[in-house]
Amino acid sequence: MAYEKLSTKLEEYLARVKAGKASKIKPRDVEKVITKLRARRAELLEAVEKSPAKAERLNQKLQIADDLIARAEWLLDELRPTALHKQPVAERPD
Repeated sequence: MAYEKLSTKLEEYLARVKAGKASKIKPRDVEKVITKLRARRAELLEAVEKSPAKAERLNQKLQIADDLIARAEWLLDELRPTALHKQPVAERPD
């Protein structure tokens, strides 16, 4: 799923939260999911090393895990207050 679709889904979710039809996602809950995904990724890496015959299938699972981690990190950035994670970038001197 592209990040544009994720962004649309996040906007729809936020509208449901405002309407009282959904509960708010907490950043710490997303952090827990990221921790679990990283642990699963580590297990898959170990399995690839132990079973070269299954490496192709396990590498596909690794790609999925990497994608899920990236999405979860994106969501975490979107859920945090903008002042905390979007610091102004210092301009380069000419």
